[in-house]
Amino acid sequence: MVTTLSLADTYPAWSWNPVTDLRAMWAFPFMVNAFRAGTIVAVLAGVIGWYMVVRRQSFAGHTLAQVSFPGAACATLLGITPVVGYFAFCVGAALVIAAIPRAGQGGSGQEAALTGTVQAFGLACGFLFVTLYKGFLGGINSLLFGSFLGITTTQVTVLAAVAAVTLTTLAVIARPLLFASADPDVAAVRGVPVRVLSVTFLVLLGTATAATSQITGTLLVFALLVMPAATAQQLTARPAAGLAVSVLIGLVVTWTGLIAAYYSPYPIGFYVTTFAFGMYVLARLTRLLAQALARRAPAPARLSGGAA
Repeated sequence: MVTTLSLADTYPAWSWNPVTDLRAMWAFPFMVNAFRAGTIVAVLAGVIGWYMVVRRQSFAGHTLAQVSFPGAACATLLGITPVVGYFAFCVGAALVIAAIPRAGQGGSGQEAALTGTVQAFGLACGFLFVTLYKGFLGGINSLLFGSFLGITTTQVTVLAAVAAVTLTTLAVIARPLLFASADPDVAAVRGVPVRVLSVTFLVLLGTATAATSQITGTLLVFALLVMPAATAQQLTARPAAGLAVSVLIGLVVTWTGLIAAYYSPYPIGFYVTTFAFGMYVLARLTRLLAQALARRAPAPARLSGGAA
């Protein structure tokens, strides 16, 4: 007699007792490392992503995310760890994009054109590296869509070091960077080094993208770079509060995504993206509802001077 097992039979069952389930999940070292790495990535992406959305450079972030794929494929072809490819290609692409100065608050057409060119060339190189590689490519789904399996303590340590350096650098330039992002022309007149800040931020964005790609995969980096930041900006316009909300949303979607992926056969990238999108839709609807109620509220009665 042949017994057929479904996908659900090969994964742990959710007992509806959160304490018991979390203890059972964290009994595995790889899940502990996954939560550590996911927490680091969520904080890093939440902060960098908030500035990226404010600066209207989401297209640049999207391109750097795509470039991480050929970086990982090239590293695999050369027989080295994909992490090296992530960081080398993302930071290199960031420097190329930074070669075109931004013009005005919305960026320049030349920057957008160069960014699109880098993205197309990077994807073409990725397909070439995959074709040239003659070995087993079973891990290609992990490169594209992310995986929490196989995250080592060494990788967590490297992520923590990269995040610490990146966030420290961003903290040093935070105030002038925000000024240059809001109004680059006025900032330049006031003596703010807008050009240097732009290049520095793109390098930091490339670093954050490379780190995030290891958790979400190269195709779903936007789940942590864009959506938490975009959701935060729907909820508040205050910079400090927006940064905090962006990080909080990133942590929530990462943790819930890890738990959902552990108890199902589907990739973590799907859950992280779905949860982040759901939170953005909820925040957007809440804001639209608040605006509609504000428009329908009766205007305060005007006092007529001296009238009975």
